[in-house]
Amino acid sequence: MTIYTVFVEPKTSGNIGFLARCMKNFGLKELILIKPCELKDDAYYQAMHAKELVENAQIYETIDEFIEDKQITQTIATTGTPGGSYNIPRIPITASQMGEKINPENQNIALLFGREGDGLSNEELEKCDTLVTIPTSEEYPIMNITHAASIIFYEIYKNTQKTYPIDDMDIADYEDKQVLNQTIDEITQKLDYPDYKQKQVNILAKRIIGRAFITGRELRTMRGLLNRINKRIENKQEE
Repeated sequence: MTIYTVFVEPKTSGNIGFLARCMKNFGLKELILIKPCELKDDAYYQAMHAKELVENAQIYETIDEFIEDKQITQTIATTGTPGGSYNIPRIPITASQMGEKINPENQNIALLFGREGDGLSNEELEKCDTLVTIPTSEEYPIMNITHAASIIFYEIYKNTQKTYPIDDMDIADYEDKQVLNQTIDEITQKLDYPDYKQKQVNILAKRIIGRAFITGRELRTMRGLLNRINKRIENKQEE
């Protein structure tokens, strides 16, 4: 299937060109722009030999619109400001860990890069299955978007050029993951969690499923288990 590089609300068209150039270095071809600035000449100039990626870039108004349209099965966000163990929306894995697990042959993957300077909001991060960060010096931890993108593209490239026994695995699709997340949401609603705690549990479950790159068979087994738990809770509440 496809890996989509998604630039959310880019502020300068030159950075769009630089990103396209990085993409072509590592064989990526699908550029998505969410509510971008005006594309000026510098976007094509900075792209160098990747001008066609800028010319063929697809534009969407929102991340949700893009995810639904392309039936994305794995959404990976990048952040330069990860949280600790108690900040669930910002618990990340490293780029190398992501590269070792990713398998684009059987799914549609979105790599989300945020605004220059501001990055992605907490609300946008909560939409994602996996959060990725790049370890950097504490003296200057925030990277330019194209530098960060190059590292992530490299980790994906070096790990997807090998032949793995998992190539033919039945990776869970977008709709199956949505159903599983809805079932988890139904269960947490029945457990009398406070609203903030319910939201955290649902985000945590979504992230665990995302990091596992769960197969279709694994997901269906998990969904069967959760459906039985959900039904058992309903029966108990009716007694």
